[in-house]
Amino acid sequence: QVQLVESGGGLVQAGGSLRLSCTASGRTFSGYNLGWLRQAPGKEREIVAGMSWSGFGTYYEDSVRGRFTISRDNAKNTMYLQMNSLKPEDTALYYCAASRSKYYGPPDAFDYWGQGTQVTVSS
Repeated sequence: QVQLVESGGGLVQAGGSLRLSCTASGRTFSGYNLGWLRQAPGKEREIVAGMSWSGFGTYYEDSVRGRFTISRDNAKNTMYLQMNSLKPEDTALYYCAASRSKYYGPPDAFDYWGQGTQVTVSS
């Protein structure tokens, strides 16, 4: 069992930056694929970025590629999402998630979830 806790969300103006963190407890997540997903009001949850357990594989959703960077520090059991050039359409509840099998795909590809951290981008 892996417990995940996100932090780092907040209110930022368009063009600004935030860095989200996700810390795992219970079990080390070094063997898990990891992902950041988000859900905006009235929309379905979608994957934003993912990273394989080795760190060599990464995935970015088209709208965030070049602006967001996913990284992980297995020694600290922590994953990050650096978000730059934020846009109002990035406003959502952001979740970190872990998967035994995939680092991208629909939400049901992920086995463990955090509670989410809110990101609000004002125009």
